[in-house]
Amino acid sequence: MSIPEITQNLLAAKQNKGLSFADLEKIIGRDEVWIAAVFYRQASASEEEAKLLVEALGLDASYIEELTAYPVKGLGPVVPTDPLIYRFYEIMQVYGFPIKDVIQEKFGDGIMSAIDFTLDVEKEEDPKGDRVKIIMSGKFLPYKKW
Repeated sequence: MSIPEITQNLLAAKQNKGLSFADLEKIIGRDEVWIAAVFYRQASASEEEAKLLVEALGLDASYIEELTAYPVKGLGPVVPTDPLIYRFYEIMQVYGFPIKDVIQEKFGDGIMSAIDFTLDVEKEEDPKGDRVKIIMSGKFLPYKKW
């Protein structure tokens, strides 16, 4: 996956300012994962959010238009090669159908929305090695009969 030029510029500005996504969460009032999605052009910001982001990063106002444009979402049709991203692909290969069955046992025939959705990343301290905790919360959408 190639990283868009705007993403590279946003990440460089964030690094130059010594900011984390958690710092930007406090400035913009949106979750750090959502802000990272804006950086990678997987989400679009409102004009106000884009202005706050551009100001926090010390960038030119010309970035606002691109940050508010509707993005093309997704990684593309190929299997991701980045090891961390690939692990999510692998998790879905191994646990996708089991997760689907458990969700459908609890909710019925339907899907979990990726539109009405939140995702949080937490760090769990563990003496055997710190753990990554990912919490996904999506609205259940039952399939409609007609």
